[in-house]
Amino acid sequence: MQSDNPTAAILLIGDEILSGRTRDLNAHHLAGILNGIGIDLREIRVVPDDHAAIVGALRALDRHLGGDWDMVFTSGGIGPTHDDITADAVADAYGVGIEVNADARRMMEERWTRLGMEITPARLRMARIPVGATLIENAESAAPGFSIGGAHVMAGVPSVFRSMVEALVPRLNPGRPPVSRTVRVERPESDVAEGLREVAAAFPDLSLGSYPFREEGRFGTNLVIRGLDSARVEAALAALGTRLGL
Repeated sequence: MQSDNPTAAILLIGDEILSGRTRDLNAHHLAGILNGIGIDLREIRVVPDDHAAIVGALRALDRHLGGDWDMVFTSGGIGPTHDDITADAVADAYGVGIEVNADARRMMEERWTRLGMEITPARLRMARIPVGATLIENAESAAPGFSIGGAHVMAGVPSVFRSMVEALVPRLNPGRPPVSRTVRVERPESDVAEGLREVAAAFPDLSLGSYPFREEGRFGTNLVIRGLDSARVEAALAALGTRLGL
């Protein structure tokens, strides 16, 4: 699908994802949000809790650092424990210092005081923000994420991640959301592959995909057409119907 929309990558950070201990929910959630506002997600990458790996991934992904995409959304590694090293790695990648951010500390201390929680060095780790970064509000637990360069750095806990995404989205520059049409065909994928290929070749500006399923012992295929021009999507849908006899 041809598009001039902004491009993005998601960088998931955490040994627990790579080990299979934790199933990621954040990339799935964010992918749907980005699709809905016309930001084209081009890559999802997972790295361990390793300083060099995080720095390397950011440099490879963020166009501000010579990478491929306009923006990078990270998830994980900004909590209070020793292995929460994302903030330090981000600061290193962008060549800036890191310090306890006064606004972050104020927001967190207000919440802790209200809840009767002790202010500890471990909790204050979550107020360490790269110099020059803009905070991402977190209505769920107060400890903020942050944006710097093309990176938007957010928590790994799904409820907190979603809160940060909700606060961040109004600040993003959206593109044109794609138009999508789905046709359910009660035939196996192999039966529709040739027709789908011909229609895809005739409409190179669109994205055409096939997604097989099996229900009650019968094979079927969902055919999906996506594009930015609704008239072109409808034309491709008609062509597909003619070619497959739908």
